[in-house]
Amino acid sequence: MSSTTSAPGDPAQAGQQDIAIEIEDLHKSFGPLEVLKGVSLSARKGDVVAIIGGSGSGKSTLLRCINFLDTPNWGKISVGGEQIVLRADGTPANRRQIERIRTRLGMVFQAFNLWTHRTLLENVIEVPVHVLKIPKADAIAQARVLLDRVGLGDKTDTFPAYLSGGQQQRSAIARALAVNPEVMLFDEPTSALDPELVGEVLTVIRDLAAEGRTMLLVTHEMKFAREVATHVVYLFEGRIEEQGPPEEVFGNPKSERLKQFLQSIH
Repeated sequence: MSSTTSAPGDPAQAGQQDIAIEIEDLHKSFGPLEVLKGVSLSARKGDVVAIIGGSGSGKSTLLRCINFLDTPNWGKISVGGEQIVLRADGTPANRRQIERIRTRLGMVFQAFNLWTHRTLLENVIEVPVHVLKIPKADAIAQARVLLDRVGLGDKTDTFPAYLSGGQQQRSAIARALAVNPEVMLFDEPTSALDPELVGEVLTVIRDLAAEGRTMLLVTHEMKFAREVATHVVYLFEGRIEEQGPPEEVFGNPKSERLKQFLQSIH
């Protein structure tokens, strides 16, 4: 984000190269409703950033702006050191750049968003084959590995309608991983699940965190966020009210709003 140059081997340069996602002064309005009011945050490679907050605080909009499912009004977004070029109104200046950036981001939604007329295997290979132009045989081999990794190796030929919600969400995670993303974006991945199915999805996400995958995770699972996150961001009415290591945010919150939020969900 800075225009300053550093010599090779300079610690500042090495630190900048380590940044996976950087967001600066991000704003987003829907008509007269301002949802994001200048959000700035960054994640280094291997970080797990948990984004928490009440309904309407802007959590999901923040994630959707990162991969331009929603178009920000203004601000800066960089992925892996590459800044997305925006026009004055926040719209992307280069559609091809957005398409390329999206292949570096894997997104898992609240709703599973699987193609219902395709098997799990077909769901997982769709983007690698048709967008990334990976040979179909290679994509199938990779998809089988990913489905096995999320505990669905025996369901490759099954259609989504015949799976539980937890199985569908694990399939959606496998599909997101199929592009080998630099960053995974999770938007309340367990909110649509019955309580008994939440654990199986959280286990997969916990495993991804353990292997050092960079993640931004919008969640209402506070215990999970405390255990897995390296950094926690609390959003309130479109602004970052407080952020820090999970032990501080959850164990010693400074903001009265954050204290009230944490009390309200216990």
